[in-house]
Amino acid sequence: MIVEPPEQVLTTFGLTAHPPIAMDGTGWRVGEVVLTLVPDHARAAWSATARENLYVEGMRIARPIRATDGRYVVSGWRADTYVAGSPEPRYDEVVALADRLHAATAKLERPRFMLQPPAPPFNDVDVFVAADRAAWEDVPLRTARAAGMPEPTSEDGECSLAELKILGSLRRPVDLPSQVVHGDLFGTVLFAGAAAPAITDIVPYWRPASWAAAVVVVDALAWGGAGEDLVERWSNHPEWPQMLLRAVMFRLAVHGMHPRSTAGALPGLLRVVDLVRMMV
Repeated sequence: MIVEPPEQVLTTFGLTAHPPIAMDGTGWRVGEVVLTLVPDHARAAWSATARENLYVEGMRIARPIRATDGRYVVSGWRADTYVAGSPEPRYDEVVALADRLHAATAKLERPRFMLQPPAPPFNDVDVFVAADRAAWEDVPLRTARAAGMPEPTSEDGECSLAELKILGSLRRPVDLPSQVVHGDLFGTVLFAGAAAPAITDIVPYWRPASWAAAVVVVDALAWGGAGEDLVERWSNHPEWPQMLLRAVMFRLAVHGMHPRSTAGALPGLLRVVDLVRMMV
């Protein structure tokens, strides 16, 4: 069900001059502003703060709009400047953008909410937090089980977690600095012809920059129709095979634990699993 922004939210953001227009489930356009219902207040406010003065060469960034009382989030809604464009399968450009973006976000401090483990009642954010930790902790899924998150019951969910455990045995220690990275660039970078690519949010993780690039490549291979040569073109990234390994473990964990995962998403991931196995 699409939730329309209430009048009180429109008034508080000073957006009463234009009617809200739905944007394919991604938000509501009100003039040159986009209103989005956010799943996590703290993360939305952090993203707004990070994007407010962030400059990255060759990138358009949606800037936050403050409410009349200075807040970034009002009753679960955030407001940002509208940026034109739509996702396109230009994956080399997305990886290049990731590198430029993370050179800029390297100076950002680790948000405090990143230290918090999943806690009931569980939501989408908890699933992604647990999946991220599953790819890095000594025993995959230890965090999820300690929090009491439900185990998958579907055949494909069980399969994804079984593959996750096998891949976990192929990890070896890496010595790379962690920093703030955007962990969900696949399908969210907007292109508009020859204009610079754009982002509308930063989904924060505290991981090496090359891991975030690896997530883009894994997603593009699994679901974007990218060729395997994409892996080789970006192999200059530090600890590339191990970063790809952890990236596909992350996606397997999300698939296994997310209640809205579909069986059709698993074959693409298993294709990447086979590819990464040959590299590590």
